Parts: sequence; C-alpha cells; structure tokens
Amino acid sequence: MTPVLQGSLVTLRPLLHADAQSLVNAAAAGELWSLPFTVVPSADTVDAYIQKALKGQAEGTVMPFAITLSADQSIIGSTRFWKIDRENRKLEIGHTWYSQRWQRTAANTESKLLLLRYAFEQLQCVRVQFTTDVLNERSQAAILRIGAAREGIIRNERIMPDGRKRTSIRYSIIDDEWPQVQERLERSLSSYGQEK
Repeated sequence: MTPVLQGSLVTLRPLLHADAQSLVNAAAAGELWSLPFTVVPSADTVDAYIQKALKGQAEGTVMPFAITLSADQSIIGSTRFWKIDRENRKLEIGHTWYSQRWQRTAANTESKLLLLRYAFEQLQCVRVQFTTDVLNERSQAAILRIGAAREGIIRNERIMPDGRKRTSIRYSIIDDEWPQVQERLERSLSSYGQEK
C-alpha cells in the first residue's frame, strides 16, 4: 500500500488512474515527454504509464506517487519506490520528474527527504539506490548533492522508448549514512527558506 507523505511544500500521495490529465498538464511545459534520458508521460502514453505503475503496486514491488503541492494539491510531477525487495530491505527511488517550473527547487529536496525518511525509518531499509542515465548530468549532480555514493556504471541497463540502449550510473545510500543524509537535506531545505 502506497502511503501519503506530507511535507510543508509538497505532499506525495498514491498515484491514481484519475491523475492522467493532471500528469500530462504538469509535463506540458517544455514537453518533458521528449527528453531522451527519462520516461515522462504524454497524452498518448499516460494511460500505459499509470497502468504499469499500478500493476507494480498490486504486485508489491512498486509504490507510485503523485507529487502535489501541499497548498492546493495540484500535481507537479511523479516519483516512485520500485524494485522493492522486502526480504533484503532495499528499494530504488526512481521514475522521478517535476514540471519545468519546479525543477531544481525545494520541491525535489523535500520529496527526497520524505521518501528517504519513510524508506529508512518506516520500511527499515538497509539500502536505497538511485539509477540515472549517463547522459543526464543534472540528475547525477542532484543525486550527489543528496549525499548518495556513486557505485558504478551499468552498461545497456535498459532499453529506452526510442530503442536506445541506455547506460546508467548507480548510486546508493545505506542505513548507516541516513542520519548524515537527513541532516544534509534538512540544512538544504532551511537554506531555501532563507532565500525567500
């Protein structure tokens, strides 16, 4: 069951079939579905995108979220826990995207804090991993800013919708590192507050 993770700026709530149009609207500025290194839903693909996420949820390997603004519940993106391995207490945070206006803002920082806190403190994970396209330098920099450790390159890790064989970079945070990562994220959020 996908939880509701409440923050002051953003709330992550379970993704629903009814979110289809709101997801497309959030991705429309900049036509994010055209990005070569991630999968963002368009009007043509959103139903399959949600269906795949909810199938994983039913199987117990995915917890898909709509990222909403806490103030008005408008959707600004999506993320998910996936590759959930309860026996080994590990999972991956991925399939994350934000509408253009909310990229590189406190929304991402708070989302990651909410997700990581739930993973380490509620699910008792010993490992949380992130995987990003070798082409996506912004994502790589963002993952390192969180405090994750780069583990290595995974060649031909997946096939993208356009048929490209994607090489990915994997990062992780382990349970012993969580207190320092949490402090880092909280400090980052505070600095966003001071800038306003």
